[in-house]
Amino acid sequence: MSRRYVSRPQGRVWVSARHCGTAIFGLSMALAANAQDSASADQQKAKTLEGVQVVGSRAKDRTAAETPAPVDVIGREQLENAGVVEVGQALQMLEPSFNFSRTFVSDGTDTIRPATLRGLGPDQVLVLVNGKRRHQQALVNVQQTIGRGSAGTDINAIPISAIERIEVLRDGAAAQYGSDAISGVINIVLKKQVGETTGSVTAGQTYKGDGFTRQGGINTGLRLGQDGYLNLTAEYRHRDPTNRAGPDSLRVSPPRVTQKLGDADTKDAYFWLNGGLPIARGELYWFGGISQRKGDSYGFFRPAGDNRTIPSLYPNGFLPNIATNVKDASLAVGYRGPLGDKWDYDISLIHGRSQFGFDERNSANVSWWYEPRDPANPAAGIYGASPTSANTGTLRLNETTFNADVRGPIDWGVGNDALNLALGFEWRRDSYQILPGDPVSYTYGRTDNRGIPIYGQTGDIAQPGMQGFPGFSPTEAVNLGRHNIAFYVDAESQVTQRLLLGAAVRHEHYSDFGGTTTGKVSLRFDANDSFAVRGTLATGFRAPGVQQLFYSQRSTNLDPSGTLTDTLTARQNSAVTRAFGIQPLKQETSHSGTAGIVYKPGNDFTLTVDVFRIDIKNRIIFSSNIVPESVGTDGNPCAANNANCPIRGILAPFGVGQVLFFTNAIDTRTKGIDVVAEKGFRFDDNSTLDLTALLNYNKTEVTKRKSQSAILPPDKLFDDTQVTLIEQGQPRVHHILQGVYHTGPWDFTLRGNYFGPVSGQGFTPGVVQTWGGKWLADLALGYRFSRNLKLTVGADNVFDTYPDKWDPVRGAPFPQLGFVYGWETLPFGVNGGYYYARLDFKF
Repeated sequence: MSRRYVSRPQGRVWVSARHCGTAIFGLSMALAANAQDSASADQQKAKTLEGVQVVGSRAKDRTAAETPAPVDVIGREQLENAGVVEVGQALQMLEPSFNFSRTFVSDGTDTIRPATLRGLGPDQVLVLVNGKRRHQQALVNVQQTIGRGSAGTDINAIPISAIERIEVLRDGAAAQYGSDAISGVINIVLKKQVGETTGSVTAGQTYKGDGFTRQGGINTGLRLGQDGYLNLTAEYRHRDPTNRAGPDSLRVSPPRVTQKLGDADTKDAYFWLNGGLPIARGELYWFGGISQRKGDSYGFFRPAGDNRTIPSLYPNGFLPNIATNVKDASLAVGYRGPLGDKWDYDISLIHGRSQFGFDERNSANVSWWYEPRDPANPAAGIYGASPTSANTGTLRLNETTFNADVRGPIDWGVGNDALNLALGFEWRRDSYQILPGDPVSYTYGRTDNRGIPIYGQTGDIAQPGMQGFPGFSPTEAVNLGRHNIAFYVDAESQVTQRLLLGAAVRHEHYSDFGGTTTGKVSLRFDANDSFAVRGTLATGFRAPGVQQLFYSQRSTNLDPSGTLTDTLTARQNSAVTRAFGIQPLKQETSHSGTAGIVYKPGNDFTLTVDVFRIDIKNRIIFSSNIVPESVGTDGNPCAANNANCPIRGILAPFGVGQVLFFTNAIDTRTKGIDVVAEKGFRFDDNSTLDLTALLNYNKTEVTKRKSQSAILPPDKLFDDTQVTLIEQGQPRVHHILQGVYHTGPWDFTLRGNYFGPVSGQGFTPGVVQTWGGKWLADLALGYRFSRNLKLTVGADNVFDTYPDKWDPVRGAPFPQLGFVYGWETLPFGVNGGYYYARLDFKF
């Protein structure tokens, strides 16, 4: 099948993964799984989807083909045929408005990669599972990556084997679904079939021979009573690391590879369930699951002569190893049923937890090693000992949500259709914990007394904590939360045969910053059976995440000169932020709109075009690296107590070289266009060919920088390097051309993804490096031995395309350190070609 559900009858729009179009012009050949059964398969899918409730409308029986906002529905077969085993990667290949940046040397972000929609941030897209809010991740992206300063949703915590379809609403929807839905909504719908067991086994590796991946998943359904169901999924995945680092010619002689730049080694295990049981006139339902993922990534190489190295332990330098342990669990329980003859209600309770644990290996605490045994008697010598591994702390997020919703029609005497009304109440509690690591992971010597001078091998003061990812200390430890309540009203009516109108309003009140009210209006006008126009206008908001409210950390990062420096991530409303004059965080607010056309002449051809604009005020960002002055306002060199050097004076008591924090500091504007064209063919021999062309264009601009601080001007608080990351770090253009041809037991898939150019200067301040746009081609050949057994062999990035190399002159010193292809913004990574084989079975 193509990436969309197909509804062929004359006069109906194809209900597809991208029916409402992102800004795309791609191409797809598709075809049924078995030529002899293709006609009945198409009819069954059309029948199934016509009765499916999709995200974006609460009216009963509204399908993606009929909504006033663009909704994409990516089906199970499209996910399975993508040739990848992660949800994030599959969406990257199938949904042009979605970006799944591939980063490395970024601490925990190597394991949980940022997932974004329409060029905005990971925390500006709302993720639902079975229509219910999904909890966010505990990890905060604090490195120089896409989504810097955000904590989105860990989309890979859901096994691909459990998913029936993914619905993508590309429209602002805070008034309908609440905070985070500024860029859109991703609704993941779980399988619930019974009486059938399906499974798959996949193996593949890169052309270079690394990154070997093996995956196995199995899904089965059990009938409970006459009409109940219990669907179970188990999945395991192991991906070996990749490394595309070049030789390091600056830190070692003779030059050799010192870094590990590529995918982290990961081991992922999942168990999920989805069930329902009729009780009385309604249905008791439940869904959720657990996952555990272990990752192995690396920090920056410490050369032999660096003050952070201990020659007795690491005579040739060392590469710190960051081991992560991600545990995720969720459970939703609810009851829904009829309320009178025409109305129904839904009451649910959902709890989710994300836990991210860090361990540091192949490392040391230099201050422990060089700590004098008797500070008063240097001749007594040093301890000369330090553990080489330690637990460095744990992040934990808990979210509990209670919903009560009712919906139904009201005969209001307008037009020829009732008013479809939905009303609801929501209560949510979010809490965040930081658990400290082992003392050796964060202390300065065994007593953590900075009054005792401890000198490293170069004679400079030794750095505290484990190298690579210093641990969270009791100072950063926190266990705090907040709650909010919300009320919404959502109305929609087909006021005439051809005009659909809708409106929604939502009020939320948060315990920390107060209340906010958002609204949305929408319409769709079908001029005739072949042509329609549609549009929406909405206001939105995003509450600051509890991660942004309560996160703090002391770590080792690069300063603007490329030197490893102790860095303090200061918690909002802390002593440091108050000293700078930074106010507590408040919500982001947005105004957005979409306008589009749908053209479907009835000959298995569909064209949609949608334009959009999103204006966001008071966007929450992670500040630039704030470093002490070297020269004061009086023109004299700075000292810690120099009143003309206020930044140095603020940071000196903390013993750090730079500080970062969260603040509402910018306004942005995002504009774009989504185009979708689809054409299906059926030939006399019952073979089929479906073509899809998708084009997405988006552009984000920082329209205003502002600062609450009298010490930090706006261009210092959020400097040009961070503006470049926001404006040019994600592809402004993403095309998808796809085709699937099916004849008899064979199917053939050809797909092209074009990722537009991206730029960054986070590691070369003042020098913008641009990595040009690239086409990646995917190829797959499938053979169905029977209804129950299918083998697929294929290659993703079949022509072994890599990003442009980092400019060796303007990008110095990073190319000389081994960073060949770039770092902070690459949308498709640095692995090159990947080939695989997949066996699908059912019984």
